[in-house]
Amino acid sequence: MRINNITAGIVLASLATSVSAVEVTLPAISVVLDGYYQDGERALGSREDGFGLGETELALSGSIDDLFYGKLTTVIATQDSDTEVELEEAFIQTLALPAGFSVRAGRFLADFGYLNNQHLHSDAFVERPVVYRAFLGGHYFDDGVRLNWVAPTDTYWTLGIEAFDGESLQADEFEDPDSVGVYHAYTKFGGDIGTSHSWQLGLSYLHNANGEASLEEHEEEEHEHDEDEESGHNHGATFSGETLYGVDAVYKWAPNGNYKNNYLTVSAEYLQLEDLYQEDEAGLPDDHSGWYLSSVYQVNPNWSVGLRYGELDAAMAHEEEHEGEHELHIESGKVKETDFMVAWHHSHFSTIRLQYSDIDDELFDSKDDQIISLQFIMALGAHGAHQF
Repeated sequence: MRINNITAGIVLASLATSVSAVEVTLPAISVVLDGYYQDGERALGSREDGFGLGETELALSGSIDDLFYGKLTTVIATQDSDTEVELEEAFIQTLALPAGFSVRAGRFLADFGYLNNQHLHSDAFVERPVVYRAFLGGHYFDDGVRLNWVAPTDTYWTLGIEAFDGESLQADEFEDPDSVGVYHAYTKFGGDIGTSHSWQLGLSYLHNANGEASLEEHEEEEHEHDEDEESGHNHGATFSGETLYGVDAVYKWAPNGNYKNNYLTVSAEYLQLEDLYQEDEAGLPDDHSGWYLSSVYQVNPNWSVGLRYGELDAAMAHEEEHEGEHELHIESGKVKETDFMVAWHHSHFSTIRLQYSDIDDELFDSKDDQIISLQFIMALGAHGAHQF
């Protein structure tokens, strides 16, 4: 018994020494509530007609020790009266690698373009632009690893590469998919002009080894997709391809760099999806593309207004019966969306937004061409600053 007591004392003393060597910090906990009323539905949108909930986020984050940071974000959302719980982020990131390098591993948002690496609740509009909903499923997150490098220069310059599982961007019924399906390389430049102006440019290249669709498989799956297309809802990318290019640009103005009272943000992105089909037949489209231009002006600390225009140029494959035989028909079209919003911010943690959307849809034949949305976004607990 005496020996056991001594052994226990040594173990406890060892543990106490280890704990004191590494400072233990409690994780930051935050909740984001997203509710809305909407009198219509957008193609590929995540919100239904009537009252509903968007993505409610529960997040824990903090330093693990002096070398690692960790974050977990769980999303609760409703779709077709069903409540879905999804793990959006669960990653670790290095804090002290030399020479400007950092590594992130686990599940996280891809750093593609300007919007994708930001959470949906930080958006200035109710839904992501239509090109994001079509090519990235709204926002693309996945299991993988990232290596990032920030150059030691006066002008902000970063380079990064990412590798992901890629299942949510995989073409339907892709046979024998690669276990690492998506590789993404990006670079961003940015800087200040005086004390009131700042800018950022970004380039992205995404290779999707499992992204090329098959016409043969499409015919077999045609009927399974009809229901989803009619409802206009989507949980992943609607269009896939082997190559996705992205170009983004952001300009911000704030008097003397003070964003508290009023500021202007102008952003734009262009995405092009190529190498769509495994077959090389006449009549198949070579690529799909889309873009948006957005401008948001904060009039004072409590009010902001925004205007956004976006387009998607793509083609849908439909099976049609001709003289007793089923043939695949490719139909091209555009979706054009104009969104105007006005938002009231009682504080940094609460926003109530009213948005009007005018939609011209040649591709999905949406039944609603004018939509009014009323949305609230409320944050409880610790809430970090949003990205540039």
